[in-house]
Amino acid sequence: MFFLNLSLAQFLGLLGAGSALVVALYLLDRSRRREVVSTLQFWIAARRAPETRRRRRIQQWPSLVLQLLSLALLLAALGDLRVGQRGAQYRDHVLVLDTSAWMAARVNGHALIEQARELARAWLRRLPAGDRVMLVRADALATPATPFTTDRALLDQAIARSEPSATALRLDRALAFADHARRGSGSAGEIVLIGAGRIVPEGAGETPPLPGALRFLEVRGDPENCGLRDIVLQRTREDPSVWQVLVKVRNYGQREQVRRLALAFGGAPVGSALLRLPPDSEQEASFSIRARAAGWLEVRLLGRDALSQDDEAVLELPAVRPARVLVYTRQPELFRPLFSASPWVRAEFRSPEAYQAGAPGDVVVLDRFCPPALPQAHSIWLDPPLEGAPVAVRQSLAQASLARWRTDHPVAAGLRTRDLMLTRVRVLAPAPGDVPVAEVEAGPVILARAAGTKMLVFGFHPLATAMRYEVTLPLLIANALRWMVPEAFARQEVRALSAGTLTLELGEEEAQGVRVVGDDGRTAPFTLEQNKLELFVSTPRQVRVLTSAGERVLSLTLPEVAAGRWKPPAGIRRGLPSGRVERRASLALWPWLALASGVCLWLEALLYGRLVRASAVQRKRFAWHLLVARWRQAGGTRP
Repeated sequence: MFFLNLSLAQFLGLLGAGSALVVALYLLDRSRRREVVSTLQFWIAARRAPETRRRRRIQQWPSLVLQLLSLALLLAALGDLRVGQRGAQYRDHVLVLDTSAWMAARVNGHALIEQARELARAWLRRLPAGDRVMLVRADALATPATPFTTDRALLDQAIARSEPSATALRLDRALAFADHARRGSGSAGEIVLIGAGRIVPEGAGETPPLPGALRFLEVRGDPENCGLRDIVLQRTREDPSVWQVLVKVRNYGQREQVRRLALAFGGAPVGSALLRLPPDSEQEASFSIRARAAGWLEVRLLGRDALSQDDEAVLELPAVRPARVLVYTRQPELFRPLFSASPWVRAEFRSPEAYQAGAPGDVVVLDRFCPPALPQAHSIWLDPPLEGAPVAVRQSLAQASLARWRTDHPVAAGLRTRDLMLTRVRVLAPAPGDVPVAEVEAGPVILARAAGTKMLVFGFHPLATAMRYEVTLPLLIANALRWMVPEAFARQEVRALSAGTLTLELGEEEAQGVRVVGDDGRTAPFTLEQNKLELFVSTPRQVRVLTSAGERVLSLTLPEVAAGRWKPPAGIRRGLPSGRVERRASLALWPWLALASGVCLWLEALLYGRLVRASAVQRKRFAWHLLVARWRQAGGTRP
């Protein structure tokens, strides 16, 4: 016999305090008694103020005993007095089921998750019917599938619906969540982990802090598997139509594997390599493919193994889109070497008479020519005539020395040339919002305007001055095109990775204005610290990382297969319990104790309450009136 909600000391303390209060009330009773008399003429005591005195002894001992007994029974009911053993009550268990990507591997034609389900059902059959169980699905996150429940049918349905995910098992997170849930329940039971013991590589060889009462049911089988780990595609700087492809393949098994890696673009084979993979190792293979049009690149690891989900990846390659430049000039031979040197620029030369304001193009170059209508695209004006020029001219100089560059502007980035003599220079008068890019002592000679369509105005002709022979000119034009058409020169990278936690190293120029957009167009959460971008994706999807230097398309469709193996320490329980243990629940007495307390109070009120005294007075009144009525019938007078 024991108290579930109170200790014996707490029960005795509360009982002593309540008993002292009840006894004090019996000793300090100051209530008046009602007396019925025929007249107040001879009742002298009624004219005096009633005197109260403290009782020195208890006159109604049975009433006090009944009230103290009622108090004791009520406290015993509140303390949940039980009959039986204290540890015999039902317990709350947490069943942690490994649903990581590795559980989709097949052994002898059956997936590991099927064996895990059978172990979970077998463990449930060994439990007492009154024990409660919470099912937790564990991969990169610990997700409760059920609350603590005794409904075995509900638990069986949740086990049947448990499927392998796309992420690897984070064992420390799963056990920490299970331990927190178990401790928060009324009576803590076991934490049962069912899985293959594959954890993320960061935890390989390390044992996370283990909670108490842990049982491990191991899924048997060590399947052989090779899979794709990472695929990186980048355009070459020399030719935008050439992609460099780097593929990483890992052997997760314990035997050497020889596998063929095949690449196909648009259904046509474009590369192949034979890989010899030692046990538990990783290799890389590189390819170069040429693709100007958009299309799908398929990377396959030929052969059969235990896990087919990581043997294939499909990536979408964007089309080559160079910057289209329209050059209106009467001397195309001067500009052809300048605009034809870069494969990222496609230049078209036209005469000024063929000018069209709405001609398709990204940038328009006007060589000493002012059109009747401003171009609708970005424009570069080279020594425009005074009439129709987009900016005013402050003065003209026969020659001047270049004094300074506005290096914080993208057009002048990296330019340091000084003392360069320029002939026939016009000093420009900047309007509000114009930025001087290059200046002589008399004022600016190159202005940049970003309002509306971008515009770059030269107060001289660069190909008619000494700048023609300097490396400054191609750098200046390249900066201008990059400033006007940044998407044509942006860094493009396409990667196929596994879902889960992803870390990207960003350069200094990429760490500004970073955005991560999902395939549904919504912004995805991420963290950026010390040029390291981290984001978490739990399901296969595609995201785009947009930076100031370009775009990275991440196809997170490969399963995150854990490469580490967890070795359980010797102190934890392993295997199913030996047999089903039926616990007898301790008998709860509180309903009967509460009923007995109420009966004691009812008896005390019946024997010693105000109703008893009132009924006695009424009997006396009835007897007096009956005596008076009989006297009158006898012919007497009222006394």
